[in-house]
Formats: sequence, structure tokens, C-alpha cells
Amino acid sequence: KGSNWLMLGPSGPRRLRLAIEHLAQHRGGICFCIDLDPRWVVKLIKMREIGMANLYKEHAIEQVLTILAGGHDIKCMFTTPKLLAAFDEALRSGKLEDKFRQLGKKIPAGGLKSIKAAGITGIFSGGTEFTPQFTREAYEEMLDNGDVYMTPTYGNTLMGLACSKPICPEDGFKISYYAPQPRAAIQVVEPKNFDKLVEYGQTGRVLLTTLTKEFFVPRFPERDEGERELPFETYPWDGVSGVRTFSEFAATTVVGVY
Repeated sequence: KGSNWLMLGPSGPRRLRLAIEHLAQHRGGICFCIDLDPRWVVKLIKMREIGMANLYKEHAIEQVLTILAGGHDIKCMFTTPKLLAAFDEALRSGKLEDKFRQLGKKIPAGGLKSIKAAGITGIFSGGTEFTPQFTREAYEEMLDNGDVYMTPTYGNTLMGLACSKPICPEDGFKISYYAPQPRAAIQVVEPKNFDKLVEYGQTGRVLLTTLTKEFFVPRFPERDEGERELPFETYPWDGVSGVRTFSEFAATTVVGVY
């Protein structure tokens, strides 16, 4: 509580940005946002302008380094797996230290070439690239073997944000998500028969039911698939792991910054 946040994710009129700002303020801090339009990234990738997309990513990271060099006591951040990796790479190459030198500021004795050294203690992250392989790499190489806490999330405007079961080496870095019941509930079903749940551990398409005071959408087929997961103590209802683009859509879906 009381920490300032950095929003390394989509800006503009998006629920995610508002949610992170609200979270920071609710916990007694303020949120610093960069200017990032993920739809422009998707357009660049569709046009095969990969070089331009990479330049735009560098532009986003440059904003982050400028904010961190400003001395705003930022301890927490939201980001996506792709942007987290780009942020880590920029730190390792000494770009935050370069910012300090440009501002005439003293570089701490331990340097500023890691996420931990940059003062970040916790990361809230989400995106389709959140695989066990990436999570292990992040845990071991980017986050000092878990010294920097990271928790994944999964969601959208209809669902809100699903929480994840704590990730750990003992569980193979598997990421299991649990919807924010009773606001939203998810089911993992047979792709050709939405009335049939798959068995635990089996792959199916995600169905989402949303129920709020203002809005009810029953059993909406998401563009995602994953494996059905058992309930556990904190979230005693079904979850889903291995979330990825539904296989029938994968060839035509551009992920962008997520």
C-alpha cells in the first residue's frame, strides 16, 4: 500500500488503464501512464511493418525510462509479457543509467541494470504470451528468482480481471486463472458442443457469463481456449490455464503488444 505505479500498457479510453489507475489510487498511490496505442501496433504488424512496430515499442520503453529517471518512487507496475521483456532488455543495456547521466543524477552503487535495481518490487501483468516458458524465464532471469513479485491476470471488458493461482517453480510455472465470481463465470467446453464441459485438464473453448446490476450476457463464446482447471481454496470454482487464441482463429488473429 502507498506505492506509486507505472502503467506500461494501453493508454486512452480503455478499461484496463482506468482499472490500474483506480487500483493505485485505492491503495494510496498515484499512477504514471505512458502513451501507447495497441491498435496502431496491430495495424503495423498487419502491414508487415515490423521495423516500425519495433520502433514504436522502443518509443514506449523510452517513456518508461524517462518516468523512472524522474525520481517518482515507483514500486509497482502493470505491463504485458512482450513489453516486460523489452523493458528488461533496455535496463540490461544500460539505458536507464544513460538517462541518469543525462540528468546529472548519481547512479546508485549497485547500478540500474535490472528490474529490481530500478526499484520495482511488484508486477501485475497480462497477455496472451503468458506461457509457463515465458513465466519461468521472467522469474529466473528478469525478476531475480522471484525477488520481484509478479502475478498474471486475464480478462476483458465483459469479464473484468480474472485472478491467477500463485505461480511457483513447484507447479511448473503453470498459470491458472479464476474468474471474478459472481460478476463473471467461465466454463471450458467442447468447441463443437457448448453444452458439454470438457474434463479437468482437457482443452476446450472458453465460455463467459457476465452478470451485473446493469448487464447480463449468458455463455458468450470467447476467442480463447485453454485447459479446464480444478477449483482451489482461494477460488472454489473452475478455472482455466494455458489461455491462448482459439485454434480456429489463431491464423487470422494479430496479438500486438499483448
